[in-house]
Amino acid sequence: MNISLRIPTILGALTLAMLPHRALTQSNPPDMNEGRLHRDFRVEKESLAACGHFNFGSLTDCGQTLVLGQPLHIAVGSIAPQNGFAAGLSFVEHKNFANEIRTTYNIDAVASPSGSWRTGGYMSLYRQPGGFTYTAAPLLNLYSQSISLKRVDFYGLGPNSSPLNHTTFGFSENITGANLILPTSGVLHTIGLVFLGELNGRFPSVRPGSDSTLPSIEKVFSSSAAPQPAQQHGYLQTSEGVRFIPQIPKSPVRLNYLLQFAQYLSAGDSAYSFRRFNADFNHTIPIYNLLPTKIRPAYYKSAAPAVQYSGPDDCTASSSSRNIARTRAAAADAHPNDARPCPIIATTDKLEGSISLRAYISESIAGRGSAVPFYFQPTIGGSDINGTAMLASYPDYRFRGPNLLLFRGTIEHSIGNLPIGALFSVDEGKIGLRRDDINLDHLRHTYSVGLTVRAGGLPLISLIFAWGGTEGHHTTANISPTLLGGGGRPSLF
Repeated sequence: MNISLRIPTILGALTLAMLPHRALTQSNPPDMNEGRLHRDFRVEKESLAACGHFNFGSLTDCGQTLVLGQPLHIAVGSIAPQNGFAAGLSFVEHKNFANEIRTTYNIDAVASPSGSWRTGGYMSLYRQPGGFTYTAAPLLNLYSQSISLKRVDFYGLGPNSSPLNHTTFGFSENITGANLILPTSGVLHTIGLVFLGELNGRFPSVRPGSDSTLPSIEKVFSSSAAPQPAQQHGYLQTSEGVRFIPQIPKSPVRLNYLLQFAQYLSAGDSAYSFRRFNADFNHTIPIYNLLPTKIRPAYYKSAAPAVQYSGPDDCTASSSSRNIARTRAAAADAHPNDARPCPIIATTDKLEGSISLRAYISESIAGRGSAVPFYFQPTIGGSDINGTAMLASYPDYRFRGPNLLLFRGTIEHSIGNLPIGALFSVDEGKIGLRRDDINLDHLRHTYSVGLTVRAGGLPLISLIFAWGGTEGHHTTANISPTLLGGGGRPSLF
């Protein structure tokens, strides 16, 4: 059995934050002329004063502030498979302008005991409701993120690579760019159409593996078996896409479809330029919406998907949210330029459960005589470099290739009134060297069971045991790198 990472005692703070908390009484009255940043630091300092009182209520308040507090809080998450659990600090701030433009800022830096690290700055800009012609506001995200991974595994390319060729390499990448999410209005909005655009500069770097127990990639594979430029060059990567989130009348089924086309232009060697097409079809069926109204729990509510206006370390509710939970700080110390409060973290007061069905295909197109660099090829098995589980019974990064096909079905349900869920999932998928290889023949499969933690804006924590493949079983513990439920980080490939 392989445990992908060890979760240190800092999770104690997360556990405390998930428990019900009591209101803090602010000792100082609000100063309406006080600067917003100064005010945020003052409120956080007063909240942290609870850490000095040894009683249950103060400890839960302390845990809430350590994990969710603004402008500073602890940043935690799984940095990438085989690179461990990372911890650090995050700075989150917001600014509202008179013209209804709102900006959010997010800076974080984390490192793991293995020596891997990630740091980044993220800014979101959108217009708040009020005389705006769109039902939901367009969102512009700007970011620059750097990551350094000590270990990424490589077994060769294609569906028939051998576990005997297990090697490693080190990988670093800076991604600097922007993406635009453009919701529509009128008839297009009624069918849930959203336009997407992206412009990134990608600066990857591959180095020999440093794990003493495994050979480095260059010791086993030639440049033809693991294609990459002789010298590392930057890439200009653009993408265009559409997302459909249609609402089916009188149906509980939630659909979320993505069609995306991306271009990777090598600045140094055009033989490594390529294009990629992604199609991702997600279907979510809330279990309790399937029940007749007479026996459906009265407190069950169905949440509709929404654009994420917050950064990856920010649990602040977006301006388009209809139901915004007010925190103790907002209630006791209101300020004209306050950020929207984070949701209160407590035990759940409703039953939750859903059935999810996903079909995902990714195909790469390279010209004659061209190749997709191996570090930009998707993987299947365990979790990929972004932390997405696929065929989890296999080792992380087990199969790598330019084309991928995945089918996944998941059932997840809450356990009692705890913010903990149980899940069961089935994966079927494959990697292909050619686009013609992406078909329904010779699919590999995996079964998974596990526990998840979903608590308001807290990280998604999962512990998964998977079996059913041809190479044994695999146990994975993971904390989502999108720490507090906001917008995601840019993909690493």
